[in-house]
Amino acid sequence: MRTHSEPGASMYGTHPSPRRCDRVPPACAHSSEHAPSSREGGTDLGGMLTRRPVGAGGDFTPESSVLVDRVFNVGHKEPMTIATALKLIQKNELILPAIQREYVWKPSQVIKLFDSVLRGYPVGSFLSWKVLPETVSKFKFYGFMKDYSGFDKKHNPVVDIPTDREVIAALDGQQRLTSLNIGLRGTYAYRNPRAWANKAWSYPERRLYLNLLGEAPENEAGLKYHLAFLTGEQIEQAAQDESKRWLLVADIFDAADPAAMMQLPAKYGVGNDATAVQIVGKLWQEVHHNQSLHFYEENDQDIERVLDIFVRVNSGGTVLSYSDLLMSIATAQWKDKDARAAVHELVDALNTTGQGFDFSQDTVLKSGLVLADVGDVGFKVKNFTTANMAILEAKWDDISTSLRIAAELLSDFGLSDGTLTADSVLIPVAYYVHRRGLTPTYRVSDKKEDREDRAALRSWVLRSLIVRGVWGSGLDTLLRDLREVIRQEGATRFPIEAIERTMALRGKSLEVTDALIEDILGLAYGGGRTWAVLATLFDHVDTRMQYHEDHVFPRSQLDARALKAVRGADGVRAYSDALIDELVGKRDLLPNLELLPGPENIGKSDAAPDVWIADHYPGIDERAAFTKANALPAVLPHTVDDFLAFYEARRDLLVDRIKDKLKTSTHIAPAATAAPATDIDAQLGEGDLDD
Repeated sequence: MRTHSEPGASMYGTHPSPRRCDRVPPACAHSSEHAPSSREGGTDLGGMLTRRPVGAGGDFTPESSVLVDRVFNVGHKEPMTIATALKLIQKNELILPAIQREYVWKPSQVIKLFDSVLRGYPVGSFLSWKVLPETVSKFKFYGFMKDYSGFDKKHNPVVDIPTDREVIAALDGQQRLTSLNIGLRGTYAYRNPRAWANKAWSYPERRLYLNLLGEAPENEAGLKYHLAFLTGEQIEQAAQDESKRWLLVADIFDAADPAAMMQLPAKYGVGNDATAVQIVGKLWQEVHHNQSLHFYEENDQDIERVLDIFVRVNSGGTVLSYSDLLMSIATAQWKDKDARAAVHELVDALNTTGQGFDFSQDTVLKSGLVLADVGDVGFKVKNFTTANMAILEAKWDDISTSLRIAAELLSDFGLSDGTLTADSVLIPVAYYVHRRGLTPTYRVSDKKEDREDRAALRSWVLRSLIVRGVWGSGLDTLLRDLREVIRQEGATRFPIEAIERTMALRGKSLEVTDALIEDILGLAYGGGRTWAVLATLFDHVDTRMQYHEDHVFPRSQLDARALKAVRGADGVRAYSDALIDELVGKRDLLPNLELLPGPENIGKSDAAPDVWIADHYPGIDERAAFTKANALPAVLPHTVDDFLAFYEARRDLLVDRIKDKLKTSTHIAPAATAAPATDIDAQLGEGDLDD
């Protein structure tokens, strides 16, 4: 059983919690194997960080190379160009040892890497292993990914290396090298927003393109160059757009000599455009001429030694947080309060609310910018001016109070560290509290208008946590938009209709689609979004009290080992392997889940649901009310043989319940196709959702 609440008082360089989709980005220094920073065009602290690598888990930086050099006497190879490295990959002379994980970078990370390449930023160092012929046969090797698909091409190809040749194996740097390979030679197929996860056509093939007619529009990612993964259809649609000329980045790789490069602008009809010619020349220079890739090579053939190097290089380090630097600025500029102490005290208070949260310093700093009504809420040095910090200090007590009440409301909604999948939802809730000047009594007020207002707020919060991607890319823009709506229309009530309308126009629609319904029905016991779904579908539940996620049909009776041991009267197994797989596969999914008060769930234990409900609700009317409230079929299962029929019946009831409880307050339909390439933040984010 899983226990939930009861009443109570970057982007890169880090490894974000797998359940968090926001963790207010970005707040980290440049890290070689996670993505290069390009914040603020390299003109302030953000840019400085790109030139000051800091060791982190999974990184091989110049600092970590010193340790490896001392311990293992690793040799420095001559630097090589990107094109040279990719040609080695093409010929399977640069490969991956079996100890490497598979490719995990998202499209936005690939784009940021190429933006850094175009800007001449260092992309970090690499660690390789020179594998001699006598060692090749003792190890398994894989090739680099060239054509990635979230649907059916996630695995690196096995390569058969002849035992009479030596090769180079990458011990660190796979993600960057693979990203360069995909961008300059291959494709990246990710799922269209709101498309079916199990359909091949939901994953159109995309190639990396670069707009030759100008720099990127203003964007939260700090990109200077306008890069995008586009489908063939999108390229055809963009042909009439005079503001863009999309260069296929792979053409740069194919233009092996300067003469071929000089023909590219004319090929794309921009031969007389100085900006286009300059961009083409810049990318060609970085790919074919500048020797920007620095390898440190291990020559020893002792596999145990190589594994030791790999483990040490990929072990944890200390990450320099960008928000720590901004915190230092705030601390220096506050006059009467210690900013660092104030923020840390508030973080601690928020995280001890209810069942406990895990809000970060980043979230609190971002909240401060939003609630202080600073125009730009991004983590940029220019936003931490003396004037803005004076406003933040003056309003800090009110901001702190609003955040505390907001955290208490989230706890009242049944949320905690284990179920809050996006910390940033705290910020608009806090701004609404701040806008209305609400006090803690709002949480328990029995006035009709307050009960209805809390219900609207609760519904919006939970639904925003259910739909994928709401709190991901474009966060700063979304927070500014929500703040403006609440400022204009939130003086007396939570403006749910206006908020959802604004979100839909931003590509963050909460509209219920068939794909969303299937996604929800596939949620599993204990998952981050599962609690939000159950609390929304069964809103008769008082989430201020302790409730458990419960299996309607007992989990213990659907144990694979126990099912395999069941025999019929003739001694033959009662359940085939295929049937057992189906039973176990559906056991933990939403149609077999409900919310029960803690004591009831403990008392229920592994009783059959039909027996339990008859004992617990002996009256016919009581029983009917319980089954209706929990979207349960009238006939509940008694044995394993009844489970699949129950599962399908409950699934049908949940589909209707989802359509009813998750319906939006606006009729603006979500976009049916991928985001246009002009909306860079939306385009970056659409490929970063989990498949």
